[in-house]
Amino acid sequence: MEIVFESTQEFEKELARFSETERQVTIEQINQSAQLFLTEKSTLFRKLRRLHNVKLINDYESTLYSLKVTDSIRVILTIDEDPIFEQVIFTLFRVVRKSLASQAYEAVAALIYADFRVKENKIGHHFQDF
Repeated sequence: MEIVFESTQEFEKELARFSETERQVTIEQINQSAQLFLTEKSTLFRKLRRLHNVKLINDYESTLYSLKVTDSIRVILTIDEDPIFEQVIFTLFRVVRKSLASQAYEAVAALIYADFRVKENKIGHHFQDF
């Protein structure tokens, strides 16, 4: 299985704002995570966190995670398997300080799942928007 990395412009801009050491550690952690996906997938998924419960229609499952790079740095990313092309795609959306991770996670979830999120009506029941 091949690992493919994709990154957003926002990720690249945010990464550039960190120190050289922080950038290096971030890249190393991302690469180690990709290697774990191939060799010890369960270990990788124990390192990842879902910062919010993203409810999606049709029982789809969110692939959005927060990866702890250091005590103060988080990467917001998706990990998607593509069995047809035998690829695993790591899409790097944001790299932020821990204090901004929850907000960044929610913003990315709103962006990438806009058409797939379960919406709540005013009395708290869920409905699917088709």
